[in-house]
Amino acid sequence: MKLVGAISTAVLSLTLGVGIPAYAQQDQHDQHDQQEEQKAKPAQDDKKAKPGEKNAQQDKNNAQEGKNAQQQDKNNKQEEKSAQQQDKNTKQEEKNAQQQDRNNQQEQRNAQQQHAQSTQRGGNNGGGRIPDDRYKANFGQEHRFRVSQSDYRDRRFQYGGYWFGFEGEWPSNWLYSQDVFVVEIDGVYYLCNASYPGVNIALSVTL
Repeated sequence: MKLVGAISTAVLSLTLGVGIPAYAQQDQHDQHDQQEEQKAKPAQDDKKAKPGEKNAQQDKNNAQEGKNAQQQDKNNKQEEKSAQQQDKNTKQEEKNAQQQDRNNQQEQRNAQQQHAQSTQRGGNNGGGRIPDDRYKANFGQEHRFRVSQSDYRDRRFQYGGYWFGFEGEWPSNWLYSQDVFVVEIDGVYYLCNASYPGVNIALSVTL
């Protein structure tokens, strides 16, 4: 019995003696692995930081592109405003031209009315009435001719055997290269332009 107990004690001692260094070695190995992991973490963190830096740069690029797009949009709006303003100016100029034309027409009508009133008071066109046969032969819409600028400066012209004097002003939109004709309206003679109906120059006639 003593021998068995001694053997058992020896075996147990041997087992414990062998096991302790094994556990110690395992523990050292685990510590070494942990140290390696700790060393590896900063490198991994660095690697993780790089994608973050890329994202930050991408955000900056996106922000810059957004600013550029906003600036381009502002430029486009400014160009649209300029075009709209130019269109308004053009329309205003057209309105002014139309108004000026209406004013000219009104001035001509007033001059015609004044001349008609004066001729009714003082005689028929400063010298009488053209006989019907002479009028049909030389005057009216079918008998057209041209008046020169020098004739207007002299304030008179000759046509159909009669001298005519300008009682009204030459309209600004009439051209001296355009054909004109003489008509009689309510006993008053007028110089007319087929291109501008309704705008006439009152005339005096010398028989």
